[in-house]
Amino acid sequence: MKQGIFTIIENVKLTADIMQMRLSGDTSEITKPGQFVNIKIEGLFLRRPISVCDVEEGVLTLIYRIVGEGTLALSKMVKGDNLDLLTGLGNGYDLTSSGNILLLIGGGVGVPPLYMLAKKLIEQGKEVKIIVGFRSKEEIFYKEEFEKLGASVTVCTADGSEGIKGFVTDALPLIGNYTHVYTCGPEPMLKAVYNNTNTSGQYSFEERMGCGFGACMGCSCKTLYGNKRICKDGPVLVKEEIKWEA
Repeated sequence: MKQGIFTIIENVKLTADIMQMRLSGDTSEITKPGQFVNIKIEGLFLRRPISVCDVEEGVLTLIYRIVGEGTLALSKMVKGDNLDLLTGLGNGYDLTSSGNILLLIGGGVGVPPLYMLAKKLIEQGKEVKIIVGFRSKEEIFYKEEFEKLGASVTVCTADGSEGIKGFVTDALPLIGNYTHVYTCGPEPMLKAVYNNTNTSGQYSFEERMGCGFGACMGCSCKTLYGNKRICKDGPVLVKEEIKWEA
């Protein structure tokens, strides 16, 4: 973990409530896809955790949804503004021992961390298939960016306005073979993926966090191997250790 000051390069809308922020700063602690940063926002006590979408040559890309006071404040910031970030948080995805045909599944703001993951896997010569789920056509983002990497992209929308009508699991029968699953999204989606896939996988959980680095124990969850902190021991858990709450 490292604390540093980052400068905003751009902060633009991708959809009505989805923003893309690019910042310059020391990204050396961000070593794996699936990690996150914790952002200090003036006037608010708790930092806001945001998944890392991409890192390249000292430029950090974050994608976030405007959902509350903190993200609304972020959305109003402009080029040249500075932000205090904790970087290198979370365990991230493990890219080893996952085979050669990888299935990535993301829903909503669970999509961004899959971008860096897809890029790294494709650089390793792996075949990458991606299912992304949104509520409607108007909410789709990053489809073209995944395709430019060389991934095969399947889009699902809940209202059927683009791609397959339904949830991400409705696309699974069309995907064909895969050796491992990487996924990120809301817990109901993760549970549905868990119940409808037949390989091992890595599941990135969304959770409210107090500190973001394991000190407050506020984001602890039960696993088959004991309690784990989503911010420190996660947010990525392997399929075989997940224990779903009743």
